[in-house]
Amino acid sequence: MDRAKFFAAVRSSLFGGRLSQNQVNGIEAILDRWQASPFDSRWLSYMLATTFHESDNTMCAISENLNYSAVGLRATFPKYFTAAQAAAYAREPDRIANRAYANRMGNGSEASGDGWRYRGRGLVQITGHDNYEKYGIACQTTKIDTVIQQNLPKACSALATAHVAFASIAALGNVSRDKVAKEQAAYDGVVVICTDPANTTVADALVKVAQAYGVVATALNAAKAAN
Repeated sequence: MDRAKFFAAVRSSLFGGRLSQNQVNGIEAILDRWQASPFDSRWLSYMLATTFHESDNTMCAISENLNYSAVGLRATFPKYFTAAQAAAYAREPDRIANRAYANRMGNGSEASGDGWRYRGRGLVQITGHDNYEKYGIACQTTKIDTVIQQNLPKACSALATAHVAFASIAALGNVSRDKVAKEQAAYDGVVVICTDPANTTVADALVKVAQAYGVVATALNAAKAAN
């Protein structure tokens, strides 16, 4: 395969004229595996097209978001959410997954948390306990949750320390209201996760806390410079 021609073609026809390095890396990984043990190129086309669709064009392994609005829930999971339920569950991805995927694909009840634990992941969005077991990733998911439980308190502690330091400096009055509001919003956005880490099964919890820490730390540095 002439990869230069291939990338030139898909860059313009599928990716709006631009490919990120991550997209290139993802495509290259699939092409490398295919060229190591070649098979019918029509299957390669199917693999690339499926990854393009299921990964939302990123060509990288992703986790299902499920951050639906009430309208989105009714459109995507009309069988599992009435209008009232959609309103109650809107914008709560873990609760949405636990309800939508409960008692099927080998998952337990809504209360078990299996829907979120075994939500869509990977290049082709493997979903459900049975499929996780089939493809050998069920144990990996348990390990992910364990790592979160062990490391989240440390990240939250660092975030809280930075937040308190920022608040002390901001109280002197030399920090703009905009910066104060932005820092507070970042902190408030993850305080629920930090308050009850023992019940956190959200796989991206550490990422959320780290992002908030980045905002708070940046605000703290700016506040120190202003004083």
